[in-house]
Amino acid sequence: MVRSIVAENAKKIIEQKCLKQGAIAKKADYDGKVFSNMLNGRKIITDLDVIRIANALEVEPNELYGIEKKTETA
Repeated sequence: MVRSIVAENAKKIIEQKCLKQGAIAKKADYDGKVFSNMLNGRKIITDLDVIRIANALEVEPNELYGIEKKTETA
């Protein structure tokens, strides 16, 4: 099994927002088992999957990659 930073961050966001994994799977238009396999490293998460998952979680794709937004300073 390969650990994915995207999967780990998706799990954290689901937990932080008190969401149900099945609800996010449905919102992203995935079968619950397929989504579970993605989050548990049994299915590779593609770039298109990242976009679908980010939209379902209502976050930016960079948040799933663990990339923080830079804030501009004057």
